[in-house]
Amino acid sequence: MAGRRVVVTGMGAITPLGDGVDTFWSKLVESVSGVGLVQQFDTDGFSVRIGAECNEFDPARYLDPKGLKRIDRFTQFALAASKEAVESSGLDFAKYDSDRVCVIYGSGIGGMNELEEQHTRLITKGPTRVSAFTIPKLMINAAAANISIEYGLTGVSLAVATACASATNAMGEAFRFVRNGFADVALTGGSEAALTPLSLAAFASMKALSSRHDAPEQASRPFDRDRDGFVLGEGCATLIFEELEHAKKRGAPILAEVFGYGASSDAGHITQPAEDGVGAAKAMCAALTDANLNPEDLDYINAHGTGTPLGDKAESVAIRRVFGETADKLVVSSTKSAIGHLLGASGAVELVASINAIRNSTIPPTLNLDNPGEGCDLDFCPNTARDRAVRTALSSSFGFGGHDACLVVSRFDG
Repeated sequence: MAGRRVVVTGMGAITPLGDGVDTFWSKLVESVSGVGLVQQFDTDGFSVRIGAECNEFDPARYLDPKGLKRIDRFTQFALAASKEAVESSGLDFAKYDSDRVCVIYGSGIGGMNELEEQHTRLITKGPTRVSAFTIPKLMINAAAANISIEYGLTGVSLAVATACASATNAMGEAFRFVRNGFADVALTGGSEAALTPLSLAAFASMKALSSRHDAPEQASRPFDRDRDGFVLGEGCATLIFEELEHAKKRGAPILAEVFGYGASSDAGHITQPAEDGVGAAKAMCAALTDANLNPEDLDYINAHGTGTPLGDKAESVAIRRVFGETADKLVVSSTKSAIGHLLGASGAVELVASINAIRNSTIPPTLNLDNPGEGCDLDFCPNTARDRAVRTALSSSFGFGGHDACLVVSRFDG
């Protein structure tokens, strides 16, 4: 669709591989796993004890002690990643019209840590001991709101919650806002810190999680024959989307160009993907059409690839449905194999990986892919990163409820 050109001028990330975009990327291409036995709480009695935690994250490096008490962990992640993104972009918001800067941010669950902590306090200490900060800390829009407050941004501020597609939907809407002239700059992405006792127990009860306790680092194995579910993770990424001329005028670093966005709904089962991949395929096609690209123009797909038996096969079917014979020329990988499933934050971290694949001519690997599963017959870049020129990449996210969202990014050529 014609409109203003939108570029990425800054990125920040907090992931199970460490803090910062550079740390995340270097460990990702070195095939390091961020998955292990859960350390943040006692998992005695849990049927699943594996997770991908951000154990290196120290909020005191980013926030003052008073501020820390007023925001949940998922908002702490969002502010930390946003600080890196803003600093790397060189933006000084005091020099620009704050009404022209929007914040559109995703989270599938929001302040789960606060919800569990305050419910425990309610039961053990009574209703008068529940914190007055409970609601402001747990609400899903807390990340978007606090980013706006931190930088004094008075443009549109929105929170998007579409389960595991949240960040990609948020970034897609941010792309549209900038492209269509409603904003010049957007802080966008997603954050999730739902690796908590209740979440872990609930996903385990759904039989959605891997229980490979003997080798946790091998538990997340998208597209592999022996996959047995996803690994619950936590993390965040913020990206700066900016109108091209606005970015050029201030001499901003241009990391990539956002080309297209597509979204759809399976309108089927509340948790299971459509086995024929129709919904996912529609979102991919919509993103390519929006970018004015043909299937053969794509080089790399950062797949949703969670490691669930149904989901991986359905996604493989969807890719073949869209790309046909061209699918065999594509390289596809799932970075969830290294960092687990970050739920509503996944798409943001995966877009960072896609942009770095373009910038570094390197495909990040799909770890633990030893024997491709039935129907998973694409080039999934198993176990080791691959040197390959990448001009255009597609990042896909598919969430519970049948939410499908895809973004296309490309090398910026001026």
